[in-house]
Amino acid sequence: MMRSLWTAASGMNSMQMNIDTIANNISNVNTTAFKRERLEFKSLLYQTLQRADLDPANLGGRPVNLQVGLGVRPAATSRLFTQGNLLQTQNNLDFAIEGPGLFAVRISEDEIRYTRDGSFKISVAEDGELMLVTSQGFPVLSTEEEPIIFPEADDFRLNTLSVDRDGNFTYIDSEGELQELDFQIAIVQFSNVQGLEAVGGNFFAATPASGEAIMEADGDTAQRSNLVQGYLEGSNVSVAEEMINMITTQRAFDLNSRVIHASDEMLQGAANLRR
Repeated sequence: MMRSLWTAASGMNSMQMNIDTIANNISNVNTTAFKRERLEFKSLLYQTLQRADLDPANLGGRPVNLQVGLGVRPAATSRLFTQGNLLQTQNNLDFAIEGPGLFAVRISEDEIRYTRDGSFKISVAEDGELMLVTSQGFPVLSTEEEPIIFPEADDFRLNTLSVDRDGNFTYIDSEGELQELDFQIAIVQFSNVQGLEAVGGNFFAATPASGEAIMEADGDTAQRSNLVQGYLEGSNVSVAEEMINMITTQRAFDLNSRVIHASDEMLQGAANLRR
């Protein structure tokens, strides 16, 4: 009888973690470029009471096992990197990625993080140069893995800055002529994007499971991403889908609690037999 109590308890614990995952998805419905998560479950060990035995000498044998499951456990959280809607901002420093790529951002001297949040800003460096940074002030990297710093030319005007689909920068000088800048914004991919570790702040960290970052500009990727200026990628969370998942999870939690209640009543009935 105690087996059912622990089995149902494992179900309640798993459903509680699933609700936590759903709550995180819903809370980030308006977070730029957020990718929803899905909790995956695995069954626990099975207790084998009788094994299958097809020995003809044993009166034909037993064709099936007699097993009892011991519950469920959370196994992994998979992140769905589906494309979010593109939201027009009319800000020439906002960028959205169409495709599987990510931006590279330097967090510290020896640490690079990756993001799909392209809401970039301009920061003034120590020497007075203008640098492309994230909202937190971290430098956005070029294909040379160096911060993107704009020239100090007198005819450089930030409001004329434009970026093509491959991340190449151009601007219009004071004479109305198109000038090219000698750097390109870095867009990277990973062999196993599910292996990336979410570290908060819309950033991901590379892990041994994800592999090293692959620069799209090197031509080593099967699919190239497109950079869209003046747009941001919205969250791919569907509120309707999350609400359905929340109701399903809540009902599963309630059913497991009823199993515990039923097991308790059966244990009480067995205990009363001694009276």
